[in-house]
Amino acid sequence: QVQLVESGGGLVQAGGSLRLSCVLSGSIASVNAMGWYRQGPGKQREFVISTNGGGTTNYADSVKGRFTISRDNAKNIVWLQMNSLKPEDTGVYYCYADVTRNPFGKSVDYWGQGTQVTVSA
Repeated sequence: QVQLVESGGGLVQAGGSLRLSCVLSGSIASVNAMGWYRQGPGKQREFVISTNGGGTTNYADSVKGRFTISRDNAKNIVWLQMNSLKPEDTGVYYCYADVTRNPFGKSVDYWGQGTQVTVSA
């Protein structure tokens, strides 16, 4: 069983900051990318940010310069630091991890249950 648990969402005013956490647990052989997607009201889920654990980070253009991701590879924890938040950042934020459970198997994406972030104007 593989589980991702997010925390840290909430309500914040525009210009404020929030930090989300995501803990990956379970029977895992290796973890590749970890990161975050979000889904705003009436919108499709969209990519936000990810890291491969080796120092490579990918960002959505909309969050560059405002959001950063950090990761503890030993503990399989990833954090999303969100600064200068805007109302359009509002949504449910989902953590994901690209996990290989069997050393000879293929990797599979696992998802957390999501945490709500609301940015008021």
